[in-house]
Amino acid sequence: MSNTKKIAVAGATGRLGRHVVDVLNEQGHEVVAFSRANGVDIETGAGLVEALEGVQVVIDASSTPSADKDIASEFFTASANNLHEAGQKAGVERLVVVSIIGIDNTVAGYNAAKLVHEKVLLEGPLPVQILRAAQFHELVEVMMQWGTQGDVSYVANMKTQLVAARSVAEALVDLAVRPLPESSAGPFPEIAGPRAETMAAAAALLAARSGTPAEVREVSDPDNADREIFEDGTLLASPHAVLAGPTFAEWLETTEPSAR
Repeated sequence: MSNTKKIAVAGATGRLGRHVVDVLNEQGHEVVAFSRANGVDIETGAGLVEALEGVQVVIDASSTPSADKDIASEFFTASANNLHEAGQKAGVERLVVVSIIGIDNTVAGYNAAKLVHEKVLLEGPLPVQILRAAQFHELVEVMMQWGTQGDVSYVANMKTQLVAARSVAEALVDLAVRPLPESSAGPFPEIAGPRAETMAAAAALLAARSGTPAEVREVSDPDNADREIFEDGTLLASPHAVLAGPTFAEWLETTEPSAR
C-alpha cells in the first residue's frame, strides 16, 4: 500500500486498543503497539520517545481503571503532556484520541476526568483530533460486575447508545489515516451505536446469556453529582454522530464470552 503510515497505539492491550491494532494491521499499516506491559509508560513517560521514533500518528486508546475523578485526571493530564512532549521530540505529526459523548457538563468521576483530558490535549503543541464515543458494549460486563452483590447486580440508571469497541477502533483509524483537516472548527466528531438503550437493560441481556447474576436492578444514585446527565439522555448521540452497528444484542450473539 502506498498510503500506509507508521502509527503508534497507546493502550494497545486494552479493550479498545487491541481492536485498533487489529484494524491497522488489517489495513497494512506499520504498527507500534505499546503499553506498560512492554515497558512504555505514558503516565511517567518512560520509553516513550524511543517508542515514537519514526511514528507519524499516535492513536491514544489508553485508559485507567480508576473511576475517581482526581486519580483519573492525574493519569490523563500526565499522559497527554507526555505524548505531546515525546511526540514533538520524535517528529510525530498528530495525536488521535478517544473521548466520551455528552461529557461537557460533567463534574464527577471518569467522565469529568476525560473532560480534563480533552482540555490538556488541546493545549499542547501537536495537532489533536478527538473522537467522542458512546459507552462500549464491552463496558456493560464491567458495570454489571461493579454492582454485583450476591445474586443481584445493581446497575446505574443510564441512557446510552452502546457501540462496539471494534466500530470505535475503525473510526479512530479512519481519522488517523485521512489528511489532517485545515480547520478543527465545529463539534468533535462522534460515534455511537444504532439505537438508544439503557445500561440496565443491556446488563439484563448479558446476565441472561451468561446465567449470572440472577437479577439486574436499575438504580438511581442520589449521591452521583452527574445523575441527571446519566438519566436524561445527555449521553446519547448528537445529530451529527456516525451510527455504527451492531446493536448490543447482535454483538452478544457473535461474541465469545472470553472475548468480552
